[in-house]
Amino acid sequence: MPQNKEPGPSVKDDELYEKLRDEGNSKEKSARIANASARDGRSAVGRRGGSSEAYEEWTVEDLHERAAELDIEGRSDMNKDDLIAALREHG
Repeated sequence: MPQNKEPGPSVKDDELYEKLRDEGNSKEKSARIANASARDGRSAVGRRGGSSEAYEEWTVEDLHERAAELDIEGRSDMNKDDLIAALREHG
């Protein structure tokens, strides 16, 4: 049975949403980016937030704390690379 990729009425840029989903992004992340794009224009997306170090610069302890804040399952058994991947996937 084919999956319905229709984002629903809350997504403001259907074309971008579908492209992001095809790239493997989660529904939540795709909708968030598509809506920011519709609101601010595609060229502004990605520039809006503050600055933060890349996860690779974080300590393992800080990564564990962030994973706990997001309630990422299995975080206590993860190494730094696994934590980074899980945090990026959570998005």
